[in-house]
Formats: sequence, C-alpha cells, structure tokens
Amino acid sequence: MDLLVVGGSGFLGQEITRQARLAGNQVVATFHSHALPIADVDWRPLDIRDRDGVATLVEQTRPTVIVNAAYRQADWATTADGAMHVAAAAAAAGARLVHVSSDAVFSGTAARYDETCNPDPTTPYGAAKAAAETAIKGLDPAAVIARTSLIVGDGGSPHEKLVHALARGATAGALFTDDIRCPVHVADLASALLELASSSHSGIHHVAGTDAVSRYELGLLIARRDGLDEAALPTGKRADAGVPGPLDVRLDCTRTQSRLSTLLRGARTFLAPRPAVGQLPGLNGSR
Repeated sequence: MDLLVVGGSGFLGQEITRQARLAGNQVVATFHSHALPIADVDWRPLDIRDRDGVATLVEQTRPTVIVNAAYRQADWATTADGAMHVAAAAAAAGARLVHVSSDAVFSGTAARYDETCNPDPTTPYGAAKAAAETAIKGLDPAAVIARTSLIVGDGGSPHEKLVHALARGATAGALFTDDIRCPVHVADLASALLELASSSHSGIHHVAGTDAVSRYELGLLIARRDGLDEAALPTGKRADAGVPGPLDVRLDCTRTQSRLSTLLRGARTFLAPRPAVGQLPGLNGSR
C-alpha cells in the first residue's frame, strides 16, 4: 500500500514509518520542524492546522492509506481541527484513514473502558481528542479510530527519558503512584495500526498493553531494565499534586486483540530486564 504517515517525525510516527518501509510499502511521512534520516521515505513538511495545505498534500501524494499520529497536547487547533482536516482530505481522496486517539477521552470513573464506552474527558487535551473522534466518525465512517495509552519503547519515549533524568537527579518531579494506565510498546502499537490499516475493520479500537500499572511502577520497570537506581526515583500522588486529569484509566482491548495477529504485550513483559550476555541460553554450557 502507498502510505502517508502524518506526524511521521514523532516517536510513534517514526516506528510506523520504519515498519511500513521494512514491509515494502511506499511511504510519504510528514514533519513539522525537521525531517528524519530514514531511508527511502519521502519527507514532506506539513502543518495540519492548515486545511488547504493538508488537502493539497493528499491530492499530490494520493495515498491508499493515511495514518494520523500527529498531536500537540496543549493545542486544540492541532489535535482537534488538524485531525478533522486530515479526515476530510482522506474522505475526499478515497484513502483509508487510521487515526490515533487516546485514553485521555475518559474520566477514569469506570473500572475499565471498552470500545462501546462514550468519551467523558476531564482535560482540554481529552476534549480535543474526543472532538476529533466525533468529527472523524461524521466525515469518514469507514475510518479506524485507535485509542491508545502511554507509549513506551527501548529508550526513546518521553516517559523513559523522564525516568532516566529523575534517576540521575537531572530534573525535578515525581512518578505518581495513583496514576494508572495500560502502557503499550511502540513497536506493538505501530504493528497493530498497520494491521488495522490493511484490514476491513472500522470504528473505535482500543490498542494498549495488557498490564495496568502506575507511572511509578512503570518507572521501576524501566529502571530495572536499564540498570538504574530504583531508590533514586521520587514518588508522589497525582491527587496531592493537583495535576488535572483522570487517575485510573484502563483500556479493555479484548475485542481489538481478537482481530489482530499482533500481540499487545503488557509492560511487565516488554520491560522485563534484559539478560546479561553470559546468561543467554546456550552460553557457558547452559541450554
């Protein structure tokens, strides 16, 4: 398929772009400030707040699939209006759309959230994501809207960078013990999104990890994997800090997982400590 990755220079967008190229797809990827050195990718500058600019790019590139992974948490025009612009352009061009949404559309008052649950956001970012979902469903009913959670990788995600900075004492802050999410590995998420892109499925899909963990537990898992000092990680409670947003949001991905061959692993699995070289099977006479 010919793929347009909107937000291709972001953490998730890079992985989608990389996997799509490895699969032999033709890829156009957009960037806001700078392109990335990923081989055989057609990089294009784009500001998705510019409706005409989005429409022009889609007309020029004529992708069969568009994956929108662009967002800015503090910017309604990017997260809500921009998503609407991408959906309108996709519908006009007859391109299949996969839009990345967020668990921020929920308040956290329910025990778990499956795909049938209606958004009830409590933050401006969550409201922007919910507004984008509504616009997309109206403009392009065949689109996939994929809600996800904290995205973690092999060192490059914002949360991993924060944990390293906190462990070094290079930044102030705390990892909340009462802030629960279902982290997903960026490679699993990208694979699932590309799989949904090539499927006939539409509508809301939940694409997150199987483990519900606090940001502090997630920090401990990262520290253990990377050999950091766990005792150096400061803790706190989001409720005490007065940081707005839901405390406990657990995405139920059962229905979506049943449609995927990609395994959505939990954080306790994909952040398990890496074995030392001498402990690998088959070394030192072990089997």
